[in-house]
Amino acid sequence: MAVHTKIALVTGGSRGLGKNMAIAIAKKGIDVIITYNSKKEEADLVVKEIESLGQKVASLQLNVADSATFDSFFSSVAETLKSTFKTDKFDFLVNNAGIGIHNSFAGTTEAEFDQLTNIQFKGPFFLTQKALNVMNDGGGIVNISTGLARFSFPGYAAYASMKGAIETLTKYQAKELGERKIRANVVAPGAIETDFGGGVVRDNEQLNKNLAAVTALGRVGLPDDIGGVVAFLCTEEARWVNAQRIEVSGGMNL
Repeated sequence: MAVHTKIALVTGGSRGLGKNMAIAIAKKGIDVIITYNSKKEEADLVVKEIESLGQKVASLQLNVADSATFDSFFSSVAETLKSTFKTDKFDFLVNNAGIGIHNSFAGTTEAEFDQLTNIQFKGPFFLTQKALNVMNDGGGIVNISTGLARFSFPGYAAYASMKGAIETLTKYQAKELGERKIRANVVAPGAIETDFGGGVVRDNEQLNKNLAAVTALGRVGLPDDIGGVVAFLCTEEARWVNAQRIEVSGGMNL
C-alpha cells in the first residue's frame, strides 16, 4: 500500500514567515497548500520554489478577515485536494496569516480592534473549526502567536491580546481534538526581520539594535529561524508535543 504523503495548509504562505514555513515544511517531504490574500504573483513564486523541491503544491486565495467566505474556501480546498493531491483530506493546518497594527492602548480605535479580532482571532477560530471536516485524524494544528503575549512592548496592546486569546484557544483545541489524535501547538516568534508591520524591525536600525540588546543571543530573528520549528511540528518526531507554546525569540527579555 502506498504511503500517504502528508499535506499541510499554510495560511498567508506567499510571503514573510508564512513563505519560510511553507518551504521548510516542503523540505520535510510534506506537500503544501498555501493561501494568499491579494498577491497571487508572490504565491506563484512560492509554488515554483516548492515544486523545485519535488513536492506537490497549490495556492488558493483566502481573506482570513472574512469568515463568510470560509465555506467556499473549503470547497476550493476539497477540489484542490482531489485534483492536485489525489486525496480528500489534509493533515496539518498552520494559522499564520495576519497583520500587525502598532498603536498605543489609549489610541487604539474600535475599527483597528475589530480588524485585528477578525484576522488574528475570529478568523483562525472559525477557519480551524471548518477545517476539521477535511482534516485527517492524527494531524496537527500550529497556531502562530508572538513573544508579545509574554512580554510587553508599548503599541501592541490589541495585537498581543488577540494572540493571548489564540494561546488559550490552542489548549482547548488540544484537549477537545485529542480524541481524534489531532495535536495543537503554538509557535511564538520574537522580533523578526520581515516586512511585517511595515518592516519596522528590519528597517529601523535603532529599534533593531535595541531588540538585539534585550535578546540573549544578541540579534533579532530572521525568517529562517522560524520556519523549521513550524515544520518540525508537522513531523512524526513531534508526535508527543501537544498543547505547548514554543517561543522562538533567541531569548528575548529573559
